[in-house]
Amino acid sequence: MVDLTVRPLVINYKTLEEFKKFKEYGVQELSMMEDLQDNIIENDSESPFYGIYFGDKLIARMSLYRIDEKYDRYFDPPQDYLELWKLEVLPQYHDRDYGSTLVNFAKTFNLPVKTNARQGSSQFWEKMGFEAVTYNPERDRGENPYVWYPEGVTEQDV
Repeated sequence: MVDLTVRPLVINYKTLEEFKKFKEYGVQELSMMEDLQDNIIENDSESPFYGIYFGDKLIARMSLYRIDEKYDRYFDPPQDYLELWKLEVLPQYHDRDYGSTLVNFAKTFNLPVKTNARQGSSQFWEKMGFEAVTYNPERDRGENPYVWYPEGVTEQDV
């Protein structure tokens, strides 16, 4: 049974083993594994990862990083915002709205959200209420930023 509750993921060996099942498994998770091997980390360690489980199996995940207002080059007025990375649903669970559930969870923080859309994913982000930003080569350096604006927030002038 799928529990549509989005849960913060604890950083422990079990979670990192689950990450290996995702296509976008990479350097970030490997560095977490090294940290775990170097230090004993409690299950209540703060993690930027959130997920949805089917029973005890992680089937969808994302990471959310809170970016300090002083680094905001996207939103007007400048403010803290969330950067959403590694949104991914295991292939056998596609087309069941788990990705949408995670994105909607990110919106509940009522902060602007920025993500870098993968090639071919712009339709998903637009369906979720995100907009492509006006491309700025100095700021965006080849990325494809999409943003979600809560009420009262707009795009910074480029």
